[in-house]
Amino acid sequence: MSLGHELNMKFKETFGERPDVIASSPGRLDFLNTHQDYKGLPVVSVGINLRTYIAVKVLKDTNEIHIVSYNLKMEGEDYEDVFTLDKVELRPGKWFGNYLRAGIMALKERGIKLSGMKVGILSSVPVGGGLASSAALLVSFLGAITYAYDLSFSRKEIAELAYHAEHDIMGVPCGRLDQYGSAFGKVIRIETRPPYNVEEIDFRRGTFVVLDSGIKHSTADIHPRRQSEINEGLSLLMSMDDLPASLRNKLGKRYDEPLWEKIGIEEIEPFLRRLPDVPARRIEFTLRMNTSTEIALRIMRGELIKENEFLKILPAHFHDSIRDAIRSSEDKDLKLLGVIMNYQHELLRDLYDLSLPVLEKIRNKALDAGAYGVKLSGAGLGGSLIALAPNREVGKKVLEEGLSAGAKRGWIVEIDDGLRRE
Repeated sequence: MSLGHELNMKFKETFGERPDVIASSPGRLDFLNTHQDYKGLPVVSVGINLRTYIAVKVLKDTNEIHIVSYNLKMEGEDYEDVFTLDKVELRPGKWFGNYLRAGIMALKERGIKLSGMKVGILSSVPVGGGLASSAALLVSFLGAITYAYDLSFSRKEIAELAYHAEHDIMGVPCGRLDQYGSAFGKVIRIETRPPYNVEEIDFRRGTFVVLDSGIKHSTADIHPRRQSEINEGLSLLMSMDDLPASLRNKLGKRYDEPLWEKIGIEEIEPFLRRLPDVPARRIEFTLRMNTSTEIALRIMRGELIKENEFLKILPAHFHDSIRDAIRSSEDKDLKLLGVIMNYQHELLRDLYDLSLPVLEKIRNKALDAGAYGVKLSGAGLGGSLIALAPNREVGKKVLEEGLSAGAKRGWIVEIDDGLRRE
């Protein structure tokens, strides 16, 4: 039975009637350029077939919103949220209903007239697993309301509403990766500066495996610390009297101000050496991560890339892997992507301090099982690893080995559509 059909039945059991509409949106893999969206840099997302489903029944004669989370009910947690439209405010603490309350607040700010609703939630996106469960919840909810009230919001507008709800109303210091990744699905490159253009990448090869460590992380805890460390480094750089104007003009004092994509590691490296270790590594991470993402995008677009272009940006211990991939008679592009994924994981681990011993153990086992590349997905310090395997058969081995190494859950996932009406 599909999750959408199951939700339809559960909704009728709870409320005594069927919903007007069911919408769903996917979780997403934070594929490339992790921890860069809040800096205004492009990111690459993959929508997957773990989805959140929202059922809505519009009530014309009341302004009461009644929400039921069937996942929380099955877990024995508080699973109902009831409030009225004339008094929508966030509850203290980490309350699941705050996401939907924030979504309604965002719609009201846009002047959208709503009435009472019955709302049911059923999801296969793990919470705290690095797969953007909160964005899938908001996007599917706003999508369901869009369909139920026959509103004219585009995917992009729904993504922006979801971002505004989570970032501005709830105060979560996220970028746009999660909301756009869920709204659009598939494989996309997201520009995180206005006008937030989205490029769909026609790349469907390989099999992705998600390995959830079971260690819950919090974006709201990790992001502000890294942003503050970058700000410290930028402030120190800008205070250097001998900093060339050509470099100073590309920097700023806040993490989202620099023109990161125009700064070469060679021009800034002599000045980074004079910074304390932590802020220097955070800035170096930002530049190296973005450069490697650009070359990965060229691989996925089918461009021919010379060997020396890879060797120039990758450390020496990756050079043999690159040469082997380039000379390979099969899966050349997947193998090259795998090398970039492995490099980006090392950057996340060594320059951004986001890995843990258990994550490294799971990752090493996944690589031994035949994955071409394995990297952190999401905020880090827990959550999920994503692996790129050549096919489903190898994917099964990767999943088995990852679970034996300590992953609590895992999935072989397929690339899936974005927001849709069921």
